[in-house]
Amino acid sequence: MATPMMELPKISVFDPLKGLLLTYFMPESCYDEFFIHFNFLDVPCLKIVLSKGLGIGIILGSVMVKLPQILKLMGAKSAEGLSFNSVLLELLAITGTMTYSIANSFPFSAWGEALFLMLQTVAIGFLIMHYGGNTVKGVLFLGVYFGLVALLLSPFTPMSVVMAMQASNMPAIIIGRLIQVVTNYGNGHTGQLSAITVFMLFAGSLARIFTSIQETGDSLMALTYVISSSCNGLIAAQVLYYWSSSSTLKKKTE
Repeated sequence: MATPMMELPKISVFDPLKGLLLTYFMPESCYDEFFIHFNFLDVPCLKIVLSKGLGIGIILGSVMVKLPQILKLMGAKSAEGLSFNSVLLELLAITGTMTYSIANSFPFSAWGEALFLMLQTVAIGFLIMHYGGNTVKGVLFLGVYFGLVALLLSPFTPMSVVMAMQASNMPAIIIGRLIQVVTNYGNGHTGQLSAITVFMLFAGSLARIFTSIQETGDSLMALTYVISSSCNGLIAAQVLYYWSSSSTLKKKTE
């Protein structure tokens, strides 16, 4: 009686990259579909890869998304046109998203930019106070904020508080962005607001609508990004509208 032959495992030329691909871009089932069966039109797998790729791209972009704003403030040695209250509300929204995502064990690719946005937004808040002549208060602001973040991430904070913070994101985003919109309108220009930062934030929040639905399935997070995109789009429109006025102001400052 013939002995049945054992089926050899299928291999692919992409196997050296398999660990990297499985860690960051796709589950093993999608790896098999793409690189073993060469089925590159599998829609569910394409959605997963697109979402993971966008998420990683957003995180990489977020590392420097507010750097142009920070450099612009430091170069001008002025925070004219930026609202500290708007920054505080933005920090509330970012912190809520970060703590909610960590508490729910969402993948880092679904929320990682919040960490880098938080650090850069805190720096902007400090610079606003520093260039406004309140350096001591700025240092105090840093200490209080990071103390609160440590408390929120600790086991002492109940999940109900974390969920309440995430739910408060929507009004915080709306009010924070409207404060900036009103400030821009009242000034007749966008002051030291960085166009690069504004447009990158707008593009990132748009992409996050898709990735939050795909990777978390959390409607609260998706709705937060829908609102954030709308508000960021409004400020981006103001940057375009006041472009000539802001350029004139810059020449006068120089």
